Amino acid sequence: MIDAIMPDSVRTAGRALQVWDRWLLGCTFVLLALGVTMVYSASIAYAEREMQNSAYYLIRHVSFAILGLVLMVFVMHTRIRWWEKSGPFLLLLGIASLCLVLVPGINAHVNGSSRWIRLGIVNIQPSEFMKLFMVVYLAGYLVRKQEALRNFTQGIVMVSLVVAVIGTLLLLEPDMGTLVVMTVTVFAMLFLGGVRFWHFMLVLAVGLGGMAVLAVISPYRMGRVTSFLDPWADPFNSGFQLVQALIAFGRGELFGVGVGASVQKLFYLPAAHTDFVFAVLAEELGLMAVLGVIVLFGIIFARAFVIAHQAEAAGQLYSARLAQGLGLLFASQAMINMGVNMGLMPTKGLTLPFLSYGGSSLLASCMAMGLLLLIGREARAAAWGRT
Repeated sequence: MIDAIMPDSVRTAGRALQVWDRWLLGCTFVLLALGVTMVYSASIAYAEREMQNSAYYLIRHVSFAILGLVLMVFVMHTRIRWWEKSGPFLLLLGIASLCLVLVPGINAHVNGSSRWIRLGIVNIQPSEFMKLFMVVYLAGYLVRKQEALRNFTQGIVMVSLVVAVIGTLLLLEPDMGTLVVMTVTVFAMLFLGGVRFWHFMLVLAVGLGGMAVLAVISPYRMGRVTSFLDPWADPFNSGFQLVQALIAFGRGELFGVGVGASVQKLFYLPAAHTDFVFAVLAEELGLMAVLGVIVLFGIIFARAFVIAHQAEAAGQLYSARLAQGLGLLFASQAMINMGVNMGLMPTKGLTLPFLSYGGSSLLASCMAMGLLLLIGREARAAAWGRT
């Protein structure tokens, strides 16, 4: 079916040229299929009680998955040069949309947060697209300022100011999880882009100190930190969500209790089909499936850096920086979500790319994957043309 839609190779002068990265396509389709299965399984009881339709979240998730694939194919057939030129405009669009989220009457409140813009029957979460737009912009900045990156002002301060503006808007929602993912991705890109090591370490120390201060001055965030350190100290209040997630992992053992047989999704584990779908997967499919998902995201991360190396070797510096950023974006968000589910990090409202329920997350993830596939195609085409 994939070959019918987008052939993975073409003939050039009697030689076959692979156009699309099969590893990335394979990982994407496996994760999407697994996501559809687990969202339906995790949401069926909740949807029946709240919506009187057990397939409510399944239908919406599949609809967004199809739209995401359409967007991915569209992005795959654009040109990287267009994205490089559009970076500043996309950044401004993302900032403007984050401002709209704070406007009463336009925003939508869910569980105490205002992260969504109402668009009729659907809500859009701008922060999911902001992460992608920031990576697209920063890749261009690193290329334009390549010679000046070792200067503290050009290499660190200017980017830090942009992150500070976006971070302030995210904290007003509040959306600490997105801020953490974006900050990790941005400063890792700066480090790979060539900023001075001591500049990087200075900003890293300031950033970690700032996050510590934000946690201390906010009782809500401090409660999450303390409950993460010892969730069993208050298992029916602040530690409830993490305790239920850990129980899910324990019940899953090696091969799981079977698809659909989860007990934790039956109103024990909050956000079972969104932020904690990984815990339901662990319960129903076991440790082997958990390791499998980790491997899939590991492959995406590794392929992103292989593609970045190919692009840099072909003289496509912007594509190389963008591929690195996209790989870091996928890896950091997946690592944080899975870490939260396993009790390795404080609880944050963050989706698992391709698996969790959430239309904006799914669309942004598919667009990012389309960009990565596009970079790989153009890099291989350039390398092929020189042979």
